[in-house]
Amino acid sequence: MALGVLVAGLLGGLERARAREPLTPPAGAIPVVYVVPIHGVIDLGLAAFVERAVAEARQAGATALMVDLDTPGGRVDAGEEIRDALLEAGLPTVAFVSRRAQSAGALVALASDYLIMAPGSSIGAAEPIPAEEKIISALRAEFEATAQAKGRDGRIAAAMVDKSIEIPGVVDAGKILTLTAAQAVELGFADALAQDRAAAAAAVGLAGARLVERSPNWAERIARFLTEPTVSSLLLTVGFLGLLYELASPGWGVAGSVGLVSLALFFGARLLTGLAGWEVVILFLVGVALLVLELVAFPGFGIAGIPGLVAVFASLYLSFRDARSALYVVGGSVVMTALVGALAFRYFKVSRTGQRIVLRERLTSEQGYTAPADLQRWVGRTGRALTPLRPGGVIEVDGERLDASTEGEYLEPGTPVRVVRAEGLRIVVRRLEEP
Repeated sequence: MALGVLVAGLLGGLERARAREPLTPPAGAIPVVYVVPIHGVIDLGLAAFVERAVAEARQAGATALMVDLDTPGGRVDAGEEIRDALLEAGLPTVAFVSRRAQSAGALVALASDYLIMAPGSSIGAAEPIPAEEKIISALRAEFEATAQAKGRDGRIAAAMVDKSIEIPGVVDAGKILTLTAAQAVELGFADALAQDRAAAAAAVGLAGARLVERSPNWAERIARFLTEPTVSSLLLTVGFLGLLYELASPGWGVAGSVGLVSLALFFGARLLTGLAGWEVVILFLVGVALLVLELVAFPGFGIAGIPGLVAVFASLYLSFRDARSALYVVGGSVVMTALVGALAFRYFKVSRTGQRIVLRERLTSEQGYTAPADLQRWVGRTGRALTPLRPGGVIEVDGERLDASTEGEYLEPGTPVRVVRAEGLRIVVRRLEEP
């Protein structure tokens, strides 16, 4: 029974592929198909790779471009970028679902001219997280419009996103639609079944095609890793901690250098993937410069510090595609910086280095140490010089002997004096003129 359905689906799929006007390369020419593997989580680094591969296929004059899908999904914005690249490819596109095309992967599959699925593969399960009405509505429209643009049933595509959609005999209300390969072909949603890439090319009229597989370069691989939300948050945390340590200590050391490298990796990955432009990096540098200026040149906080903080956080926010991602990464890094900074300070106080730097000796009154007296209470009182003041000496005020000095003049013993001010531990006197 299952084999019969599989064979029927394959034959029916091939007929539908022909109905989509199978590709016909020039007579005698060997068709060339550029293959772009989309495996694993879909992220912005992968989107940059697909865009580059599409441009290379177009420039090379390839007969078609095939995306090999085996993905559980990933970032919706990255999936939308790949969708746009395929819709604007300027050459025929084929989606070959080798295992699964779920969530954002399903959107990529729908954006291709031909949808070929391997036996046992699946497509769908694209409900967004969080499943808020606004997000569901926007993503449902993306799926529906993409499917309709390629002549597929938009309602089936919408049911992959919105569980409120019911299609009799296909999916009940309250359930997200996921189609097996056989179901997709039977419903006319997919064009054919194929065991591998070569068979998928043959299913669209490119039998014997030369398959040219493209792969991400080293920069794109690194960018994929660095733009992952958790890694981005760690980079920001290390960058913040390094700069805070250097601002709180004299000179420049390893911590500051590590912090700068972390921030350079954070912004560099975003420049490479197109998440941010140079204006965002410049805004961040201006913010850091204002914060340094506040610490070095201005007392207190506010003149340059507040604009500096605004510039720093504005640049970080602009380096993300949406407020949710920015809040998750930047907010997480700020919390981590505060926690790690507090723990590091607490450990530093009890570490050997901290013990050598921080003065812990206490001088108590029981040991015979007393704090200096407040000399301001003598200001304005009168007395006489007990010793010559040249300019320092000893005076007597209200029966108490005090060390004092004049403002430069010489006074004989017995000269009447008045205390005019107290400067720290120093009493300054002037000659008291007779009335």
